Amino acid sequence: MDRRSCLATLAASTAALVVGTARAGPVEVIARSKPSVVAVGRYVPTDNPRFTFRGTGFAVDDGTLVVTNAHVLPEIPAEAVGAHVAVLVRKGAGEAPEMRRASVLQVVRGHDLALLKLEGAPLPPLTLAPTAAIAEGQSIVLMGFPLGGALGFSPVSHRGMISSITPIAAPVASARQLNEAAISRLRQGSFDIYQLDATAYPGNSGGPVLDADSGQVVGVVNSVFVKGSKETALTDPSGISYALPVRLVAELLRQPR
Repeated sequence: MDRRSCLATLAASTAALVVGTARAGPVEVIARSKPSVVAVGRYVPTDNPRFTFRGTGFAVDDGTLVVTNAHVLPEIPAEAVGAHVAVLVRKGAGEAPEMRRASVLQVVRGHDLALLKLEGAPLPPLTLAPTAAIAEGQSIVLMGFPLGGALGFSPVSHRGMISSITPIAAPVASARQLNEAAISRLRQGSFDIYQLDATAYPGNSGGPVLDADSGQVVGVVNSVFVKGSKETALTDPSGISYALPVRLVAELLRQPR
């Protein structure tokens, strides 16, 4: 092969590599992950509307298991006949989402995580990232349903990075600040949480935090830093959100059920 042929082959190989790289990343990750993300809420046949949105979840394992935050789980009134936990599953573009019944398998209040069992056909499960591969500065995409039904039930994505990996358990100034959630976390012991520079809104809780290149789950959206009151979280967002590390999701899935 002469020099010109070698250069042509090298150029073609480089072009193929560039094209392959361009197909990877957030555009492909978002398109591939959307069918795995669900809206979590409560279904009561006598309510109007019958479905009340609470937060976001995502399919893992065999596609019938859904991870979300424990605080997303709805209260089910004992007197409400036919009431149950429900999820909205995304179908094709332009189609209304499908509502399915879900049962609660596991709840870990100290880590604010819950595992649901979805009725019906499995969804495409998301893959969990290896914990050792997660680092500060890593590019991420968080996905969920900010503001719930106000924006429709199609997953919305936000781009950012892991700004800091920091312990969640911080000492409180006084006993008055020891609420039930704080006590539960202290009993569980300190664990790392991810600070993100992506903005999460009410409704994003329980949604996946994905590696922007591979699409693997690196965390679960948990909370947002509010500068003022809860009411200003929409009009004046801080741009700082927090996510639970994927290590806790792996531990949740290993628990007997």
